Amino acid sequence: MGVVVRPLCAADARQRRAFIRLQWRFYRHDPLWVPPVRSEVDKLLNPRRNPFFEHARLELFIAEQDGEPVGRIAAIVNRLHNETHHDTVGFFGFFESVPEHGVAAALVDAAADWLRRQGCTAMRGPVNPSMNDECGLLVEDFTRPPVVMMPYNPPYYAELLESCGFQKAKDLLAYWLTESFLTEKLQRGQELVRRRLGLQVRGMDFRNRRLFQEDIERIKSIYNRAWEPNWGFVRLTDAEMDYLVAGLKQVADPDLAVFAFRNGEAIGFALALPDINQVLRYNRSGSLLGALWHFATKRKRVDTMRILILGVLPEYQRQGVDAVLYYELGTRGLQKGIRYAEASWVLEDNWVMRNPLEKLLNAQLYKRYRIYEMPL
Repeated sequence: MGVVVRPLCAADARQRRAFIRLQWRFYRHDPLWVPPVRSEVDKLLNPRRNPFFEHARLELFIAEQDGEPVGRIAAIVNRLHNETHHDTVGFFGFFESVPEHGVAAALVDAAADWLRRQGCTAMRGPVNPSMNDECGLLVEDFTRPPVVMMPYNPPYYAELLESCGFQKAKDLLAYWLTESFLTEKLQRGQELVRRRLGLQVRGMDFRNRRLFQEDIERIKSIYNRAWEPNWGFVRLTDAEMDYLVAGLKQVADPDLAVFAFRNGEAIGFALALPDINQVLRYNRSGSLLGALWHFATKRKRVDTMRILILGVLPEYQRQGVDAVLYYELGTRGLQKGIRYAEASWVLEDNWVMRNPLEKLLNAQLYKRYRIYEMPL
């Protein structure tokens, strides 16, 4: 019997849950896979709860063979992306497939047909569901589990997508840091930058509501201005930023959310998250209660963090402010028992970010994620 692909409605809770549960079909026996918290994925895909869908549309598809589910894919149109980049690109994400070209091709064809009907002329991904969420296909280093908010997939996915006509659009890089990051060059350099620019550094206070809201406004400004030149970047709306902050606040450590100020103005911001994947990997069911229990009983085992955000206002870039922020995150992490860090992700051609990591912090490039594209 051939492959049958049928659409699912993201607004329908039952169909959305069926799409989410299918991931366990592919990974339940993979020891490196970190099960997501199902309720969080449901919120991410729910058009009524995720403000991303105020400017985007999504269609879900599931593939079946002989009555058994064998794959899934989502097709996404991000109107704000296309307005920003004067483009007609459609996206795909949440891709899973058994190792059969026919299954992958049927899924890609279904998503491509839907995107064509929305007026798209190219198909890019994977993004789940945007570049501000988990994105990219893992193509290098399948020996270690993913850190928090980074994707994971089997090695054969790249071959499947390339057999469907996809080609590399851009690689996203992940760097690994150890306690050796604290080089003499970094220490000396960041001290000079602090004195030259007169920088003050402080963490966030999650308990002071007024100051917290003021800091969120500072983050919005830095984030949107610092990342604007980057490939694929789309400004977060206020609603999206609030949604993101609400999610991150559940796992963030205020000491690892750091501002750099000059003359009272916030000119840089960095955020590292404790790698809760070291705990969530034990929550094989993906339940929220299970996640909370494992976090409560195993959080002292967390010895890694992910440097998720590091941005400096354009007029202060290439002046060493990033070195100060890296130093602050690293030393604060060491005080909390954090021995390792992943800096991710970094665009392969973003040497403003890559140079400090490689030349100042002894960071090692260890994982590579790929964004693919093909014409429609």
